[in-house]
Amino acid sequence: MINVGIYIYDNAEVLDFSGPFEVFTTATRVSDGEPFNTFLINEVNDVVIARAGYKVVPDYQMKNHPPIDLLIIVGGDHTLEVDKQNVVTWISEQSQKVKCIASVCTGAFLLAKAGVVTHNEVTTHWEDIADLRSQYPELHVKENVRWVDEGNIVTSGGISAGIDMSLHLVSKLSSAELAEATAKQMEFTWTKNQ
Repeated sequence: MINVGIYIYDNAEVLDFSGPFEVFTTATRVSDGEPFNTFLINEVNDVVIARAGYKVVPDYQMKNHPPIDLLIIVGGDHTLEVDKQNVVTWISEQSQKVKCIASVCTGAFLLAKAGVVTHNEVTTHWEDIADLRSQYPELHVKENVRWVDEGNIVTSGGISAGIDMSLHLVSKLSSAELAEATAKQMEFTWTKNQ
């Protein structure tokens, strides 16, 4: 079983974490086995208030989560999160332990701040491409793509692009057949190409 940890925080974009959560839990539901164990992680909060006041109760905090195989860092209003040294350090440390690390939307800024991506090809929400290029000029920031796969680091564009990326990760970590079945169950038209 692959442990999928999704890191969320106040003012996170709702679909950035709900989309991947739905993909991996649906994949488990429609599979013959139990390929994914999916959970939400936060820094210290018992309740996270995402965008538009959407309240979420994380399963774990940074100090008490199970080992993670796939870590997904979500986006939203990331501007306070990138200044939390304990969060940045935790992401950096986890990147050395996990099999794969991914970001949705502006989660790419957290990966960059943690030194997970340095000279990599990455993407983010279209509205934040210029800022990512300006703040981290050594990155190769791609436009007009849904996601970018750099082996054990995968980044996606904003919001719904995280669903496409997550289906790609199901395909990569399990099988293309399971990804197809998951997309069908979700009634989602999967954009398979980057």
